[in-house]
Amino acid sequence: MSSTPARHFGLAGASNFRDLGGYPTRDGRTVRWRQIFRSNHLGHLTEADIEVLRGLGLKSAFDFRGTEERAGAACRLEEIVVHSLPIEPTVVAELRTRLAAGTLSPATAVEVMRGSYRGYVQDNTPRFRTLFAHLLEDHAPLVIHCTAGKDRTGWATAVLLTLLGVPQATVTQDYLLSNTYYFDSPAVQAELKAMPAAESAVYAPLLEVQASYLQAGFAQVTASYGSMYGYAVHGLGLSPQTIAKLRHKLLIG
Repeated sequence: MSSTPARHFGLAGASNFRDLGGYPTRDGRTVRWRQIFRSNHLGHLTEADIEVLRGLGLKSAFDFRGTEERAGAACRLEEIVVHSLPIEPTVVAELRTRLAAGTLSPATAVEVMRGSYRGYVQDNTPRFRTLFAHLLEDHAPLVIHCTAGKDRTGWATAVLLTLLGVPQATVTQDYLLSNTYYFDSPAVQAELKAMPAAESAVYAPLLEVQASYLQAGFAQVTASYGSMYGYAVHGLGLSPQTIAKLRHKLLIG
Protein backbone atom coordinates (compact mmCIF):
# COMPACT_ATOMS: atom_id res chain seq x y z
CA MET A 1 0.00 0.00 0.00
CA SER A 2 1.38 3.41 -1.02
CA SER A 3 1.99 6.02 1.68
CA THR A 4 2.03 8.87 -0.84
CA PRO A 5 -0.74 11.39 -0.07
CA ALA A 6 -3.55 11.69 -2.59
CA ARG A 7 -3.07 14.48 -5.12
CA HIS A 8 -6.67 14.61 -6.35
CA PHE A 9 -9.57 14.62 -3.89
CA GLY A 10 -12.54 13.77 -6.12
CA LEU A 11 -14.77 16.43 -4.59
CA ALA A 12 -18.33 16.43 -5.90
CA GLY A 13 -18.52 20.21 -5.97
CA ALA A 14 -14.94 21.04 -7.03
CA SER A 15 -13.72 18.38 -9.44
CA ASN A 16 -10.35 20.07 -10.04
CA PHE A 17 -9.26 20.38 -6.37
CA ARG A 18 -5.78 18.92 -6.01
CA ASP A 19 -2.50 19.16 -4.09
CA LEU A 20 0.67 20.70 -5.56
CA GLY A 21 2.87 18.63 -3.25
CA GLY A 22 5.20 15.79 -4.08
CA TYR A 23 6.85 17.19 -7.20
CA PRO A 24 10.66 16.83 -7.27
CA THR A 25 12.84 19.84 -8.00
CA ARG A 26 15.99 19.99 -10.07
CA ASP A 27 18.15 20.29 -6.92
CA GLY A 28 16.81 17.10 -5.34
CA ARG A 29 14.19 18.58 -3.03
CA THR A 30 10.43 17.97 -3.08
CA VAL A 31 7.39 20.28 -2.86
CA ARG A 32 5.70 19.86 0.51
CA TRP A 33 2.39 18.03 0.58
CA ARG A 34 -0.74 19.55 2.10
CA GLN A 35 0.44 23.17 1.93
CA ILE A 36 -0.67 24.54 -1.45
CA PHE A 37 -3.77 23.36 -3.26
CA ARG A 38 -5.29 24.41 -6.59
CA SER A 39 -8.94 24.17 -7.53
CA ASN A 40 -11.93 25.35 -9.44
CA HIS A 41 -14.27 27.60 -7.43
CA LEU A 42 -15.55 26.57 -4.00
CA GLY A 43 -19.12 27.80 -4.39
CA HIS A 44 -20.69 24.41 -5.10
CA LEU A 45 -19.08 22.34 -2.36
CA THR A 46 -21.28 19.65 -0.84
CA GLU A 47 -21.42 19.08 2.91
CA ALA A 48 -19.17 16.04 2.43
CA ASP A 49 -16.69 18.18 0.45
CA ILE A 50 -16.64 20.77 3.23
CA GLU A 51 -15.77 18.12 5.80
CA VAL A 52 -12.88 16.91 3.63
CA LEU A 53 -11.50 20.43 3.26
CA ARG A 54 -11.91 21.17 6.95
CA GLY A 55 -9.77 18.13 7.61
CA LEU A 56 -6.97 19.77 5.61
CA GLY A 57 -6.91 22.75 7.96
CA LEU A 58 -7.21 25.30 5.17
CA LYS A 59 -6.56 28.86 6.33
CA SER A 60 -6.88 30.88 3.14
CA ALA A 61 -8.19 30.96 -0.41
CA PHE A 62 -6.79 33.14 -3.19
CA ASP A 63 -9.56 33.78 -5.69
CA PHE A 64 -8.76 35.05 -9.20
CA ARG A 65 -12.40 35.24 -10.31
CA GLY A 66 -13.92 38.48 -11.58
CA THR A 67 -16.67 40.38 -9.81
CA GLU A 68 -19.68 38.67 -11.40
CA GLU A 69 -18.10 35.24 -11.11
CA ARG A 70 -17.59 35.66 -7.37
CA ALA A 71 -21.11 37.02 -6.83
CA GLY A 72 -22.61 33.94 -8.45
CA ALA A 73 -20.81 31.37 -6.30
CA ALA A 74 -19.34 32.49 -2.98
CA CYS A 75 -16.94 30.19 -1.15
CA ARG A 76 -18.89 27.73 1.03
CA LEU A 77 -16.02 27.13 3.44
CA GLU A 78 -16.95 29.97 5.76
CA GLU A 79 -14.07 29.67 8.25
CA ILE A 80 -11.26 30.45 5.80
CA VAL A 81 -10.07 33.91 4.76
CA VAL A 82 -10.75 34.65 1.09
CA HIS A 83 -8.36 37.03 -0.68
CA SER A 84 -9.86 38.39 -3.89
CA LEU A 85 -7.34 38.96 -6.70
CA PRO A 86 -9.76 39.64 -9.56
CA ILE A 87 -8.78 39.01 -13.15
CA GLU A 88 -11.86 39.66 -15.21
CA PRO A 89 -12.54 37.03 -17.89
CA THR A 90 -12.03 38.39 -21.41
CA VAL A 91 -12.12 35.29 -23.60
CA VAL A 92 -15.89 35.20 -24.19
CA ALA A 93 -15.96 38.88 -25.22
CA GLU A 94 -13.12 38.29 -27.67
CA LEU A 95 -14.89 35.28 -29.18
CA ARG A 96 -18.07 37.29 -29.61
CA THR A 97 -16.07 39.94 -31.46
CA ARG A 98 -14.61 37.33 -33.77
CA LEU A 99 -18.01 35.73 -34.29
CA ALA A 100 -19.46 39.10 -35.33
CA ALA A 101 -16.55 39.56 -37.73
CA GLY A 102 -17.08 36.11 -39.21
CA THR A 103 -13.60 34.92 -38.20
CA LEU A 104 -14.45 32.48 -35.43
CA SER A 105 -13.19 28.90 -35.81
CA PRO A 106 -11.59 26.25 -33.58
CA ALA A 107 -8.17 27.58 -34.60
CA THR A 108 -9.03 31.17 -33.70
CA ALA A 109 -10.51 29.98 -30.39
CA VAL A 110 -7.15 28.37 -29.59
CA GLU A 111 -5.37 31.61 -30.48
CA VAL A 112 -7.71 33.57 -28.21
CA MET A 113 -6.79 31.24 -25.36
CA ARG A 114 -3.09 31.70 -26.04
CA GLY A 115 -3.66 35.44 -26.06
CA SER A 116 -5.29 35.27 -22.64
CA TYR A 117 -2.10 33.72 -21.22
CA ARG A 118 0.01 36.42 -22.82
CA GLY A 119 -2.37 38.86 -21.13
CA TYR A 120 -1.66 37.36 -17.70
CA VAL A 121 1.90 38.62 -18.15
CA GLN A 122 1.20 41.86 -20.01
CA ASP A 123 -1.89 43.07 -18.14
CA ASN A 124 -2.34 41.15 -14.89
CA THR A 125 1.09 40.80 -13.33
CA PRO A 126 0.06 43.00 -10.34
CA ARG A 127 -2.50 40.37 -9.29
CA PHE A 128 0.09 37.62 -9.38
CA ARG A 129 2.55 39.86 -7.55
CA THR A 130 0.01 40.18 -4.74
CA LEU A 131 -0.39 36.41 -4.61
CA PHE A 132 3.34 35.87 -4.18
CA ALA A 133 3.52 38.52 -1.47
CA HIS A 134 0.86 36.54 0.41
CA LEU A 135 2.66 33.23 -0.20
CA LEU A 136 5.66 34.60 1.68
CA GLU A 137 3.45 35.12 4.73
CA ASP A 138 1.91 32.47 6.98
CA HIS A 139 -1.28 31.60 5.09
CA ALA A 140 -0.78 27.87 4.45
CA PRO A 141 -2.45 25.49 4.07
CA LEU A 142 -4.09 27.48 1.30
CA VAL A 143 -5.89 27.04 -2.00
CA ILE A 144 -5.47 29.02 -5.22
CA HIS A 145 -8.50 29.00 -7.49
CA CYS A 146 -10.56 30.72 -10.17
CA THR A 147 -13.75 29.44 -11.82
CA ALA A 148 -12.53 26.28 -13.57
CA GLY A 149 -9.15 26.17 -11.85
CA LYS A 150 -7.29 25.75 -15.11
CA ASP A 151 -6.25 29.08 -16.68
CA ARG A 152 -5.71 31.90 -14.17
CA THR A 153 -5.01 29.27 -11.53
CA GLY A 154 -3.00 27.24 -14.03
CA TRP A 155 -0.73 30.17 -14.78
CA ALA A 156 -0.24 31.07 -11.10
CA THR A 157 0.64 27.52 -10.09
CA ALA A 158 2.89 26.97 -13.11
CA VAL A 159 4.90 30.05 -12.18
CA LEU A 160 5.05 28.96 -8.54
CA LEU A 161 6.29 25.46 -9.37
CA THR A 162 8.83 26.91 -11.82
CA LEU A 163 10.22 29.28 -9.18
CA LEU A 164 10.43 26.38 -6.73
CA GLY A 165 12.69 24.61 -9.22
CA VAL A 166 10.28 21.98 -10.57
CA PRO A 167 11.34 20.94 -14.12
CA GLN A 168 9.32 22.37 -16.97
CA ALA A 169 8.04 18.98 -18.12
CA THR A 170 6.60 18.32 -14.65
CA VAL A 171 5.08 21.81 -14.48
CA THR A 172 3.33 21.14 -17.78
CA GLN A 173 2.20 17.71 -16.61
CA ASP A 174 0.54 19.25 -13.55
CA TYR A 175 -1.06 21.92 -15.72
CA LEU A 176 -2.52 19.34 -18.10
CA LEU A 177 -4.19 17.42 -15.27
CA SER A 178 -7.02 19.94 -15.60
CA ASN A 179 -8.07 18.04 -18.71
CA THR A 180 -8.52 14.90 -16.62
CA TYR A 181 -10.28 16.50 -13.67
CA TYR A 182 -12.20 19.35 -15.32
CA PHE A 183 -12.53 18.98 -19.09
CA ASP A 184 -13.23 15.23 -18.93
CA SER A 185 -15.66 15.59 -16.02
CA PRO A 186 -19.24 14.43 -16.69
CA ALA A 187 -20.64 17.97 -16.34
CA VAL A 188 -18.34 19.51 -18.94
CA GLN A 189 -18.67 16.62 -21.37
CA ALA A 190 -22.46 16.75 -21.07
CA GLU A 191 -22.35 20.47 -21.82
CA LEU A 192 -20.34 19.86 -24.99
CA LYS A 193 -22.52 16.94 -26.14
CA ALA A 194 -25.63 19.11 -25.83
CA MET A 195 -24.22 21.56 -28.40
CA PRO A 196 -24.25 21.25 -32.18
CA ALA A 197 -20.96 19.74 -33.38
CA ALA A 198 -19.71 22.95 -35.00
CA GLU A 199 -20.41 24.95 -31.87
CA SER A 200 -18.78 22.44 -29.53
CA ALA A 201 -15.66 22.38 -31.72
CA VAL A 202 -15.24 26.10 -31.13
CA TYR A 203 -16.20 25.97 -27.47
CA ALA A 204 -14.00 23.01 -26.49
CA PRO A 205 -10.70 25.00 -26.57
CA LEU A 206 -12.16 27.29 -23.88
CA LEU A 207 -12.90 24.37 -21.58
CA GLU A 208 -9.69 22.42 -21.99
CA VAL A 209 -6.04 23.23 -21.46
CA GLN A 210 -3.32 22.81 -24.06
CA ALA A 211 0.42 22.94 -23.54
CA SER A 212 0.58 25.72 -26.14
CA TYR A 213 -1.50 27.98 -23.86
CA LEU A 214 1.04 27.69 -21.08
CA GLN A 215 3.90 28.04 -23.56
CA ALA A 216 2.38 31.31 -24.80
CA GLY A 217 2.54 32.70 -21.27
CA PHE A 218 6.16 31.63 -20.81
CA ALA A 219 7.07 33.09 -24.22
CA GLN A 220 5.53 36.39 -23.13
CA VAL A 221 7.61 36.28 -19.95
CA THR A 222 10.73 36.05 -22.11
CA ALA A 223 9.53 38.82 -24.43
CA SER A 224 8.58 41.19 -21.61
CA TYR A 225 11.15 40.37 -18.91
CA GLY A 226 13.96 38.46 -20.63
CA SER A 227 13.65 35.38 -18.42
CA MET A 228 11.62 33.83 -15.62
CA TYR A 229 14.14 35.33 -13.18
CA GLY A 230 13.47 38.78 -14.66
CA TYR A 231 9.74 38.21 -14.33
CA ALA A 232 10.17 37.11 -10.72
CA VAL A 233 12.25 40.15 -9.81
CA HIS A 234 10.78 42.94 -11.93
CA GLY A 235 7.24 41.64 -12.36
CA LEU A 236 6.45 39.72 -9.19
CA GLY A 237 8.61 41.83 -6.88
CA LEU A 238 10.68 38.90 -5.61
CA SER A 239 14.36 39.07 -4.75
CA PRO A 240 16.86 36.20 -4.60
CA GLN A 241 16.35 36.28 -0.83
CA THR A 242 12.56 36.04 -1.02
CA ILE A 243 12.73 33.28 -3.63
CA ALA A 244 15.00 31.38 -1.25
CA LYS A 245 12.52 32.03 1.57
CA LEU A 246 9.66 30.70 -0.56
CA ARG A 247 11.64 27.57 -1.36
CA HIS A 248 12.48 27.06 2.32
CA LYS A 249 8.77 27.29 3.23
CA LEU A 250 7.49 25.01 0.51
CA LEU A 251 10.24 22.45 -0.12
CA ILE A 252 11.67 19.59 1.90
CA GLY A 253 15.00 17.86 1.51
